[in-house]
Amino acid sequence: MVAPRADPLNLHDLNRLRQIATIAARHGFADLLDRAGVFRLIGRREPVEQAPDTRAASAARRFRRMLEDLGPTFVKLGQVLSTRADLLPGEFVTELRMLQDSVTPIPLEAVRGAIQAGLGRSPEEAFASIDPQPLAAASIAQVHRATTRAGEPVVVKVQRPDIQAQVASDLQVLKSVARLLEAVVEETGIYSPVGIAEEFDRAIREELDFVHEAENVRAFQETHRNRPGIRIPKVHDELSSGTVLTLEYFGGVRLLEADLDPERRAALAKTVLDTAFRQLFEDGLFHADPHPGNFLLLPDGTIGLIDFGLVGRLSRQMREQLVILIVAVALKDSESVARLLYRIGAPDARANIAAFRSDIDGVLARNLPRTLGEVNARHLLGDLLDLAVKYRVRVPREYALLSRASVSMEGILRQLSPDLDILGVVLPYAKELLKGRYDLGGDLQGGLLRALLRFQGLAADLPTQLSQILLDLETGRFAVNVRSAALDKVNASLRAAAVITFLGFCACGFIVGAFISFAQVPWTVRGYPVLGLLGTAGAAALFGAAFTWYLFGNRFGKISLRRFLPGRGGNVPR
Repeated sequence: MVAPRADPLNLHDLNRLRQIATIAARHGFADLLDRAGVFRLIGRREPVEQAPDTRAASAARRFRRMLEDLGPTFVKLGQVLSTRADLLPGEFVTELRMLQDSVTPIPLEAVRGAIQAGLGRSPEEAFASIDPQPLAAASIAQVHRATTRAGEPVVVKVQRPDIQAQVASDLQVLKSVARLLEAVVEETGIYSPVGIAEEFDRAIREELDFVHEAENVRAFQETHRNRPGIRIPKVHDELSSGTVLTLEYFGGVRLLEADLDPERRAALAKTVLDTAFRQLFEDGLFHADPHPGNFLLLPDGTIGLIDFGLVGRLSRQMREQLVILIVAVALKDSESVARLLYRIGAPDARANIAAFRSDIDGVLARNLPRTLGEVNARHLLGDLLDLAVKYRVRVPREYALLSRASVSMEGILRQLSPDLDILGVVLPYAKELLKGRYDLGGDLQGGLLRALLRFQGLAADLPTQLSQILLDLETGRFAVNVRSAALDKVNASLRAAAVITFLGFCACGFIVGAFISFAQVPWTVRGYPVLGLLGTAGAAALFGAAFTWYLFGNRFGKISLRRFLPGRGGNVPR
């Protein structure tokens, strides 16, 4: 087994890789790095004393602590992975959500220097005043209150100096390690380490580009322009750049910390829920990080929504599929749920739909009680994502972000109004949206809707598929591909037999040539026939290669991470 070639690392990257390997070994991951060939790459393996409580801690906790020790780039990696419950078991996701993106604040002079570099003018020219105490200090940026020259209160988000160079270096090392891990990790059929590293590369580069975040804010302003009860901050374009972002300042308190009576809290919960549904089903643009700190209760009684570094976008087709999926779940229609998940995702292999449907039956029975208000979205979505991984169905990034955002939103709504019937509110939205596509009428529980749920996928896909088949037949490009695990094994065996036979024939040729050389003895060194000896050595080498292939070919499997990742594979524990 040959590891894929990694990009060459410079001296700085190799030093950083040594630091990473040392920290990983201290947290109990030395064996994995050894199998991946990391220690061979850096040229040495020094003895490392393990961190306290390493043996007693779970793999998830050790992984989280390791990322914290590795610095801002890897903390961000953990935060990105915490949004992908389809990649890691619940234990890992829960641990990664505990990552605190807070660091020691940079001095005010460094902030002023970053503003000068980002805006091309001095802080005195751009702002009337800047509060020396930061509102927040994270690994990527630091936020300060300020006042514009026109007297408007704003918040200024300033990127930390040299963070882009540090992230670029860490990304180079991370991609090299990912290539090495992909060569030795067994469970890489659906999500490979290289794929995760590339997705993280895109995510963190977007976060480092404040122009992208400003575009997100403007897009939310446009979609929420005429919606009462919700405010989006204004972007000060003249005071913003790729490394500096200036937004309108919202005074107020965190929504969950406000002292309100139950009736007012219930009204605000309905406003938040209505906004979330409209983002999903009307706009196709949703806030993908709705944690409690991003909802502020403003002095005028409206809700201010902040922090748009992470957003999700859904196409019209994706929104329609989401509506039908929600209704199918509410109706406990496991067949429709199975086919929708299979079509939404990108199957890595042909799935057993009957077994998939049977497992979904169990998930729905376990997570959907008699009243919709008692549904636990965290468990339901977690079990469905686990099943997608089990049946090798890739979950698109947008749906994974939506899953994480839905769990966070449910937590906020439960704290605001514990008695709120979330699915009871969403079903009227779903019914109205379905009416726009199908003239339903009647009760939501009727048989027509259930029949449409099962027919709509076929109705949508059949014309395109038939057209493609007929076009291929007409042009002579129609082909039928048959894939079978048994045939793949037979093919591999035939290839191995062919290689061994070829080596055997070559060895026989060398032996015959050696005997001829021994007989003729035309060229000798100290009395030994050189060609004969070379022929004998070549035959021995080929015989040895064939014999080794026969004995050990495909015997050295990849390392399995199942012992580090409980809950993946067979059942879906909860």
